[in-house]
Amino acid sequence: MWATVNECLKAIDDFVWGVPLMVLILTGGLLLTLRTRCLQVRRLPLALKWMVKNEEGGEGEVSSFGALCTALSATIGTGNIVGVATAVCAGGPGAVFWMIVAAFFGMATKYSEGLLAVKYRVVDENNHALGGPFYYIEQGMGKKFKWLAKIFAFFGVGVGLFGIGTFTQVNGIASAVMNFFDPSQTNTVMIPGIGTYSWTVVIASFILAVCVALVVIGGIQRIANVAQIIVPFMAMIYILFSLTLIITNITQVPAAIVTIVKAAFNPQAITGGVVGSMLVAMQKGVARGIFSNEAGLGSAPIAAAAAQTKEPVRQGLVSMTGTFIDTIVICTMTGLSIVMTGAWQVEGLEGVQVTTYAFENGLPFPARVSAFVLMLCLIFFAFTTILGWDYYSERCLEYLSGGKMGPVKVYRWLYILAVFIGPYMTVSAVWTIADIFNGLMALPNMIALFALSGVVARETKAFFEAKKHIEK
Repeated sequence: MWATVNECLKAIDDFVWGVPLMVLILTGGLLLTLRTRCLQVRRLPLALKWMVKNEEGGEGEVSSFGALCTALSATIGTGNIVGVATAVCAGGPGAVFWMIVAAFFGMATKYSEGLLAVKYRVVDENNHALGGPFYYIEQGMGKKFKWLAKIFAFFGVGVGLFGIGTFTQVNGIASAVMNFFDPSQTNTVMIPGIGTYSWTVVIASFILAVCVALVVIGGIQRIANVAQIIVPFMAMIYILFSLTLIITNITQVPAAIVTIVKAAFNPQAITGGVVGSMLVAMQKGVARGIFSNEAGLGSAPIAAAAAQTKEPVRQGLVSMTGTFIDTIVICTMTGLSIVMTGAWQVEGLEGVQVTTYAFENGLPFPARVSAFVLMLCLIFFAFTTILGWDYYSERCLEYLSGGKMGPVKVYRWLYILAVFIGPYMTVSAVWTIADIFNGLMALPNMIALFALSGVVARETKAFFEAKKHIEK
């Protein structure tokens, strides 16, 4: 039965993430790069400065940094650890190259999303801000496209409940905890109608569901407060250990880079025919890149719309740094670690086990210590992603319900339930479902970005012309 389900899911995934959608996302990023005159390169230093310097006097619910951390909490997740490993194993080392290419153009996309989110957001008398693709579609493209905005919001709820927000994150946490505490599954329990699972999985899912409930019930302020503490801390810890791995194996870096570039264009030469074509490497790299940094997906602008700011361009720049940190920094480090240690070539490893192997064999510490550090990083990464996506999907549901909070409160408990059952989904099915919802959510958002690219260009030009004294 599961084999049939997985085959059906794979067929749907291949259709959704076919050549047309990949071309749409990359072309959109290229168009926005050209229309903003490669802003992601020219204005990156300024964006990094504004990332930690909050604007004063703006409308909104949280600080610009809080909004960024909320967005990063949703983007820096299992995609950075498990997703990269899955992409490299399925698409070969070349997937890392295409992941970086997609992220480069994705920075322009993320900038545009953040700009449009603030420009077209709605702030009520209680300073409650609601914005994102559903509002820049409805208000930017016109009321006649409200149906497209509703489609986006519907898929946004689905991504949160069945995709990035719950199943993939919890599955990653449960796998990491079990691999560390009970790798041989000696302590198991039979769950009627589901199967036999390690007690570590059952306990971890219960504790996680309780922790998620304690935070999400508090809304955006509590989520942002938690994210501002955990996100910078967990990102720095992971970057520190990844840099340690790379530096201690520095002599292997050139060969790993050559392997990644060669495999991007001729996978068979590197993988021995395991990966059939460049299209497969590109598909896996772009899909996992989008899964990780969410550029083009339309999720991050929902958080950007809550920022206390008066300048859409400024918040767009701050939003752009999320893609840079998430993929060009963190995902690249993970990919290098996996290729350098040969973890992607070890038979029988799946998901988090691949990255765990890389850390255990690449770091100059006892394997147990390296595995423990990776487990903690994965838990923190996934936990904050669960929180961030609860906020995203709640705002989508709020839009669909016309601002009524009753359905949102019910949804929170369904979300918590999805967190609890996540570990009992199979790895392949989990990631395939997530990919499908990602693609469906990206489609209406990319249509809007094409339609409103002129607005982005005009706003950008006007902002920097009005502030010619601004730092380059």
